[in-house]
Amino acid sequence: MLISAIDTKDVKAMQAVREGVVVGDRSPSGLIRISGDDMLRFLHNQSTNNFQSLKPGQGCDTVMVTSTARTIDLVTAYVLNDAVLLLVSPNRRQELMKWLDRYIFPADQVKLTDVTEETGILSLIGPQSHGIVEKLGAGDLIGQADGNHILVDGVIVAVGSGLAAPGYTLVLPRAEKQTWWEKIRSLRAEELSDRAWEMLRILQGRPAPDSELTDDYNPLEVGLWHTVSFNKGCYIGQETIARLNTYKGVKQYLWGIHLSAAAAPGTVITIGEEKVGKLTSYTTTPDGHFGLGYIRSKAGGVGLKVRVGEAAGEIMAIPFVSHEYPSSNV
Repeated sequence: MLISAIDTKDVKAMQAVREGVVVGDRSPSGLIRISGDDMLRFLHNQSTNNFQSLKPGQGCDTVMVTSTARTIDLVTAYVLNDAVLLLVSPNRRQELMKWLDRYIFPADQVKLTDVTEETGILSLIGPQSHGIVEKLGAGDLIGQADGNHILVDGVIVAVGSGLAAPGYTLVLPRAEKQTWWEKIRSLRAEELSDRAWEMLRILQGRPAPDSELTDDYNPLEVGLWHTVSFNKGCYIGQETIARLNTYKGVKQYLWGIHLSAAAAPGTVITIGEEKVGKLTSYTTTPDGHFGLGYIRSKAGGVGLKVRVGEAAGEIMAIPFVSHEYPSSNV
């Protein structure tokens, strides 16, 4: 997605993310409901994080990967008393329904339901989001871990904005979305457009399917360490991820790139005549041009000077991902 001129409303929203609070409509995201006695065991075996340790009222980010640990989607899960809700990317909803269904065996007590059309999803982002959540009756969540959630008037209010910024996510009946939207806006939350969300996603380094999440990359190359449990045992793609971790085998990393000019996703990243990576996303921001791209690990990291097509670039850290090998991961 190539973003050019910036709307003044988006500039105002970006400032509110840093200093105030915004509300964004993420209802185009897919929402899959998984129920049945085996739901946690099933998800434990199908993705990178540890579902067996989760209790109702908790949640986590996890990655769906292929048998060779290539990324399919970054998913946020909320564990309820009788089901798990999976918040998935808009363009992965149908694919994941089919993919998950393929791994349900006759003896498994697991049921998949696509509840996207009947559900609304709103995200609050910014340091003042805590005050709004308190006024909405969910103040008990303040200070809790990402993924923790409670029910308020039939609405799931969860810690986590979907980005590496303070915030909350609301999952509610689609018919009530407008009422809650107006209630939140009346509490002085600025509106975050889809365009501004994409700008934030790229600035923060949240990977997206078909851009940073493809058959070319694994979760450790992306930098999604917080989504991977190295102690939980066997799951799809586990052998590859464990080997990469054990032998420090990550050959490329996802970085932010501050650019001197616009550049199209897919553009080769070079140092001199040497190809060292590829641009995967681009946006203009109030502070200039910015992109995401994979860079070969041997080429370097933060501060590295590169060329992205005709543009000069400098590698920057991005807050949503990490490129450190953790000593342990639950």
